[in-house]
Amino acid sequence: MKKTLCILFLGYCTVVNTYAQTLASVTSPDGSIVLQINGKDNNLSYNVKKGGNTVLVEAPISMTIDQTEICCGISVLSSDTYKTDATYPIRGSHSLAIDKSNGLLLRLKNRQLNTDFTLEARSYNDGIAFRMILPGNKNQVRIPDEHTVFTLPAKSQVWYHDMYCHYEGIHQKKNISEIVKGEWAAPPITVQLPDNGGYLCLTESALMNYAGMSLQANGKNGFETKLGHAQPAGYPFAHDYSLEEARRLSNPASITGTITTPWRTVVIADDLNELVNTDLITNLAPTPDKNLFPKGINTDWVRPGRSVWCWLDGGARTLENMKEFSRLAGELGYEYNTVDAFWYRWTDEQLKDLVDYSAKYGVKVWLWRHGRDVRDPEKRKALFERCHRLGIVGLKLDAFSHESKEFIDLYQACLKEAAEYKLMLNIHGSNKPAGEVRSWPNEMSREGIRGLEYGKKQYEWSTHNTTLPFTRLVVGAGDYTPVVFGERRLETSWTHQIATSLIFNSSVIFFGSHPQKMLENPAVKVIKEIPATWDETIVLPSSKIGEVAAFARRSGKTWFLAVLNGQKECTIQFPLTFLDDGWYEGTVLNDNPSDAAAIAMQRVFCRNSDSLTGYMRTGGGYIVMFTPK
Repeated sequence: MKKTLCILFLGYCTVVNTYAQTLASVTSPDGSIVLQINGKDNNLSYNVKKGGNTVLVEAPISMTIDQTEICCGISVLSSDTYKTDATYPIRGSHSLAIDKSNGLLLRLKNRQLNTDFTLEARSYNDGIAFRMILPGNKNQVRIPDEHTVFTLPAKSQVWYHDMYCHYEGIHQKKNISEIVKGEWAAPPITVQLPDNGGYLCLTESALMNYAGMSLQANGKNGFETKLGHAQPAGYPFAHDYSLEEARRLSNPASITGTITTPWRTVVIADDLNELVNTDLITNLAPTPDKNLFPKGINTDWVRPGRSVWCWLDGGARTLENMKEFSRLAGELGYEYNTVDAFWYRWTDEQLKDLVDYSAKYGVKVWLWRHGRDVRDPEKRKALFERCHRLGIVGLKLDAFSHESKEFIDLYQACLKEAAEYKLMLNIHGSNKPAGEVRSWPNEMSREGIRGLEYGKKQYEWSTHNTTLPFTRLVVGAGDYTPVVFGERRLETSWTHQIATSLIFNSSVIFFGSHPQKMLENPAVKVIKEIPATWDETIVLPSSKIGEVAAFARRSGKTWFLAVLNGQKECTIQFPLTFLDDGWYEGTVLNDNPSDAAAIAMQRVFCRNSDSLTGYMRTGGGYIVMFTPK
């Protein structure tokens, strides 16, 4: 008997009935990337190609509801296609994001369970994404889980870290064949495809009302999706909570009503410049609530800036010293002073005294608070109301340290309720970003990164720092607490330290150094001008993950050339083609070959037809601030 195939062409998406292996494909607007959804043996799977080359090998899409697989025994009910084509302001590597994609809504049925669900997929010019949507009523309670696999081409190189310190790890570089079954990988993980085939970054977007996603190696060149309940409770959680809490949160969470998974996202880039400049993660995140953020990221009380902080580099933990920190912040031209936990003992009158004193120097106040203190809704509301009443503008909330649905719900509640009181947030002890900077413009930064707070550990800071811009920082701001000039910097130079604050995105930069030390540094002219937001970023060709991170970045009309060097002393020539027309005055910060705790300063005049040559010691750096003349 012959089987009749009915093929329907819908724009860039192709849908085929379930007798065929291919159910649908979604092609990027520029035609280069194809996400193919397959139904081999009536089980869902997918693969991804770019320019005809496989970048993700055929692998299963797997989801269970109440421990029963739904992505098997499937039939296609219908499909619809759509497009996105918009721009919007954003904070990160650039100030304007482009959202242009082809999308597909593929409605499926699990015949055995008589369950309908939708697979939504999109292809962008810089990657693909897909998610599952399971309709439900307000009284329907179900427990989802996922086991979707990302399978990489053989010989791919992978940068990843484990979950021992939650999202504050040190990246390893391994060939995919060397990664043993069972190893954990905290997204985002960055992949260099074989034969100079470009880069991938695997992560998620639009994480809400759901547990966070981590990845676990399957020993077959792949990583399997694991939700928050299945992740190991790492050292930070053990430090701040208890074994009893860890056991409780290891139970899968239920969801009432419709289940919408976060987007499973894969950034696909030809080079490091495309990787760093991706808009994929924020494109997939929901737009902000106009009632809370009438002008989006430009809402008047949401103000990027620079902050001093006494925790890392000394300073008496007293009200009078915090007044002095505010005065010094004003001298630096910085907008904020962040006060650590010792403020807990202060009265409202003392806090208001600091706020009023700081205002004389153009400085506003942030406060640190432990995550335990915001888990109770009434206590959280009381804290937010108190801060708003006393003129506090932001909170550094710490020690979330888990990706269970309960903690993801806590993130969302904190961001929403803080916005109601016009408070900015910096979340520490956190997971990776998933587009919150778009959905919640009051999230100015989050940790989820191994930063200078870890102190003098036995690893190479310079290798770590030249890896982060192409791994963790691809997906959003990271509060690394940059810039210290003392022993904590280990093998890195002063110039390297300053360069981290120029390369590591954070809409409020919480500097690690004592402000007096920054004022006394020979590079204070540049330190005062470091911006918290960027209009444009160009990753220069000399960059190589774990070895050199070389960025040209523009804020307004001022350009910065900032370079982080790894473990090999080097000299690099930098063509200045990124500059606009006309003359620029350049303030140059050079490494001192014989002393890492020194900076050689130069003044140059140059145009975009010129080149500059930078020498960098081991763990060194190179910086030029270009001011148009």
